[in-house]
Amino acid sequence: MRAFPLSVAAFLAIACTGALGLSQRPTGDIACASNAYPPSNNASVPKFVINLDLPPEERWKELITAKKAEILKLRDALVDLVGGVFNGLILKLVDQYVPELAATLPSPYREELQSLSDITGMPLGEVVLYNVFYEFFTVCTSIVAQNEQGQIIHARNLDFGLFLGWNKTTHSWTLTEVLRPNVVQLEWQKGGKTVFHSVNFAGYIGLLTAMNPGVMSFTLNERFNVKGGFIGLLEWIVFKKYDLQWVGFLARDVFEKQMTFQQAQQALTDAKLIAPVYFILGGNKTGEGAILTKSQGVAGSDTYTMADNGKKYGSWYVLETNYDHWEEPPFFDDRRTSGHKCMMQLGKSAITFEGLFNVLSTQPNLNKLSAYTSLMNVNTGAMETYLQKCEGDCSPW
Repeated sequence: MRAFPLSVAAFLAIACTGALGLSQRPTGDIACASNAYPPSNNASVPKFVINLDLPPEERWKELITAKKAEILKLRDALVDLVGGVFNGLILKLVDQYVPELAATLPSPYREELQSLSDITGMPLGEVVLYNVFYEFFTVCTSIVAQNEQGQIIHARNLDFGLFLGWNKTTHSWTLTEVLRPNVVQLEWQKGGKTVFHSVNFAGYIGLLTAMNPGVMSFTLNERFNVKGGFIGLLEWIVFKKYDLQWVGFLARDVFEKQMTFQQAQQALTDAKLIAPVYFILGGNKTGEGAILTKSQGVAGSDTYTMADNGKKYGSWYVLETNYDHWEEPPFFDDRRTSGHKCMMQLGKSAITFEGLFNVLSTQPNLNKLSAYTSLMNVNTGAMETYLQKCEGDCSPW
């Protein structure tokens, strides 16, 4: 499972930080936040219901109609940036192969994507591209921790937009800025009952952050690797490797089937994926927190548990950024060290929404790419999501 010590993405990150004149804040200078929660009122996100009893073509109408303007603004920014960075290559590939690509996607996802195209007026190829990119450009911090009452609390920062449009005037990432208005919290229902909750970007139909109350929680972090998601995408399109699974769709399947923590861990471990990722899982019992490190295109995973974390840190939590736990994080993006420092300073007795929000509001875990923080208590079913933004002198990471 060992990745190359320096991935293509990491190499570009070094070049990017140097070119922008930005650097990682030394971990010795980090002061853990203590009063960030609750954030201001304008940080809350809108909530919508996704009715799984409706035909796939109708499930997203209310949400997409309400957020159409924001989706189109984000689409325009994404197309401009991708077209510029890759000289239009990705767009040309998607446009050329999209009839075949869309037809090969599993149901109900192909029907839902077609409905998004119909509602927004976006070409189907761009709708597919819009969904694919969330699986390849999420730079995140995820934490699963248990408090002294044995409750499992799962928290995450989702950071998005790396390498996609640095604005030297505003000192912000273009795509991150247009992304925040698209953050929504969803309640998925079937038979009039709640099946699970998730945090999505409007127009994205997979799962990156989700919780089944009383059962389990889930977050997905990108894994930087030479054999990354674009390789898997090309294998699907060109070589028709349809045994690969789309990570966001796979996660949604897990929650729609209402799997337990153990069932989800097994299903995610066995899956062969289009993109290398970290799956972070929280259960409803003491000790149920795990990080699954997945490579592209092969079954199996490295599993890192709370007990494993106790060998160096606390046995009451696990923490993942975007680097393999057996490797040291790169000096230019050491969110792991700051995260562990603040978790150990916080302590098991203070594992609450407030405590974890403070950890995730500490730089560099809070950074220029941060779009939102989500907090999930599996045992009580409580879920809170807030927009995040790092003002002033912040790391780009």
